[in-house]
Amino acid sequence: MKGFDAMDTNTIKVQEGYMPFRGYKTYYRIVGEPSENKAPLLLIHGGPGSSHNYFELLDDYAATGRQLIMYDQVGCGKSSIPDDRSVYVKETWAEELIALRKYLHLDNIHMLGQSWGGMLEMFYLTNYDQSGIKSVMIDGSPASIKLWVKEQHRLIKYLSYEDRQAISEAERTGDFSGPKYLAANDRYMERYCWDDPDENSPEPLRRPTNGKKASLIAEGPNEFTENGTISDFDVTDQLKNIHVPVLVTNGTDDLCTPLIAKSVYDHIPNAKWHLFANSRHLALLDQHDEFISVMDKWLNEHD
Repeated sequence: MKGFDAMDTNTIKVQEGYMPFRGYKTYYRIVGEPSENKAPLLLIHGGPGSSHNYFELLDDYAATGRQLIMYDQVGCGKSSIPDDRSVYVKETWAEELIALRKYLHLDNIHMLGQSWGGMLEMFYLTNYDQSGIKSVMIDGSPASIKLWVKEQHRLIKYLSYEDRQAISEAERTGDFSGPKYLAANDRYMERYCWDDPDENSPEPLRRPTNGKKASLIAEGPNEFTENGTISDFDVTDQLKNIHVPVLVTNGTDDLCTPLIAKSVYDHIPNAKWHLFANSRHLALLDQHDEFISVMDKWLNEHD
């Protein structure tokens, strides 16, 4: 793998476990050993309703000596999936993040949040204690759902006339089950997010995320009809209170458009921004080597 000096990856230790949280269980996965010189990297997945799975594409990076911690937010992956709809709010996931730091003694860490994970980082950094956080990567995340929805509707305009009509009709009726809409949404997601996993996809991406309930309750039926519990999310005016080093990243063909990324970058003091050319919503997949190279340089600069 390019971008860093790797050791033998066959000897990397992987530890799994569960943290008790509000009567539920939060699954976590630790890759590599603690280091005196390199703070661990806590990885926060997207959604709401995704899982840690795609972060396993970073496992080899632990060979550099930096420990990786990934977890499934409650309602996702291998964690508990509560029936109580009131659990699926940003405050739950922020408090779970705080609890995980305490449970695993993550006193000094770097954080990388992708998509919703970056939103969770922004909410956490603007509403809770920032101490012990050496740096943050916000990867493909909006500070405002209102701007996100506006930009999604702009992206839809680049689809075919038939797909635009199918999406418009689904939004008008509130029926997101029709075959024309489903096919149009698939094409939209393949263009700006990532392909539906198949036998050629990396194994972690083929695993279920078990997050449909979380996604529907917190986000809504799709990326452009945000009517769930995070539909009013907007921390734009609070970003000025973030005082840790921040790197904003996104792709040129990303659901998180350059305008969305710039609106985050512009409001965080001394933030940096990296735009991945030819990447959709997961640069870790589309621009794997470049993503790791950018991440490695950033983390080493802020240890």
